[in-house]
Amino acid sequence: MIRTCWDLGARPELAGLRLRPWAHMLGFRGHFSSKSRRYSTRLLDLRQARTDHRAKEARERYGLPGPGEETTLVLAHWRFAGSGHTPGEAVLAEQLRQRIELARKIAAQRTAE
Repeated sequence: MIRTCWDLGARPELAGLRLRPWAHMLGFRGHFSSKSRRYSTRLLDLRQARTDHRAKEARERYGLPGPGEETTLVLAHWRFAGSGHTPGEAVLAEQLRQRIELARKIAAQRTAE
């Protein structure tokens, strides 16, 4: 199809369509996902259908209950990763604290004047 756009773009009577610069888009000069609402489905609907299908596959693969059943599904295990900042984060946090403090002092001086 790209080759056809390229070949048609070489014809003088179709020069106004500028097919060659848009050959990689198969001659379509709009946005790649532009669609008519009546002709096609929305991307949101496609994403939701894909999500539902993947969830159903996962439930079947791992023998999990369906979404309507009264249960709590745990998908991960929690573990303690630590508390506080890493040394690098502590330096950045201190610099931010100092900047905020300075900005507040400057603002207070300006309002006092």
